[in-house]
Amino acid sequence: MATRGRPVRLLQNLNAKIAAIPMVLTTLVVFVGGTIWTVVYSFTNSKLLPRTNFVGLDQYERLWSNSRWLISIENLAFFGVMSLIFTVSMGFLLAVLMDQKIRFEDTFRTIMLYPFALSFIVTGLVWQWILNPDFGLQGIVRSWGWESFSFDPLHSPETVLYGLLIAGLWQGTGFVMCLMLAGLRGIDEDIWKAARVDGIPTWKTYLVVVIPMMRPVFITTLVIVAAGIIKLYDLVVAMTSGGPGGNASQVPAMYVYDYMFQAQNLGQGFAASTMMLLSVLIVLIPWAYLEFGGKKHG
Repeated sequence: MATRGRPVRLLQNLNAKIAAIPMVLTTLVVFVGGTIWTVVYSFTNSKLLPRTNFVGLDQYERLWSNSRWLISIENLAFFGVMSLIFTVSMGFLLAVLMDQKIRFEDTFRTIMLYPFALSFIVTGLVWQWILNPDFGLQGIVRSWGWESFSFDPLHSPETVLYGLLIAGLWQGTGFVMCLMLAGLRGIDEDIWKAARVDGIPTWKTYLVVVIPMMRPVFITTLVIVAAGIIKLYDLVVAMTSGGPGGNASQVPAMYVYDYMFQAQNLGQGFAASTMMLLSVLIVLIPWAYLEFGGKKHG
């Protein structure tokens, strides 16, 4: 019976499966094919045009001996850790406040989510203006009489990453808030009633009961935010162009672009792209195991 039922299941939703064939083929050719092509040519000494002159791991040795690449990794690691911590924690706290059935919830949620609808280029330009020392926040406060006030993070190598972090949090926190709010609204109301009957404080209910139940939401949120951090590019270009001081806000995606399109060194750009791909896989594989493999074993 199982053997007979299998062809029947294959014929179910046949029109939808046929309609999905172009999309599947496009994904295989563009994404999978492009990925394999990039990895293969990262082992060549391609310059202006791709060529199959394999040089082994030479491009990767040059990559990891390049101080600019190492600085970009350090910058991305700092930005990434700070973004994950603040975006998730602030998003969760905002979701908790929204879950209290406040007035004008829809308006407030729309306002918080609106920055996520903007591109990083627009966000970068807006915050470049806000953080400008002459006519931005610093200039406004000084015009009020506080002449000693100083807030110019984008023009100092020591603070430029904090300026980028402010802009990133402004854009991404609302999206994380909506994800967390959806998870909170999925908690059974009987759990809250039982906690109130038992006299458990609200903060303890969140800490001991709610957060563990929202584990899948937290994992998914971390994966989405981390994947966006790894490919960070346009926000940096719009706000600092990798400066000040040359490489103070350099990130791996800028390194890839510069070597592939400006330095005309495709082999080096492909090697850097492959390392970024490896970083994404390091994030996605544990998530896939926790979401699918862990449930299967459980």
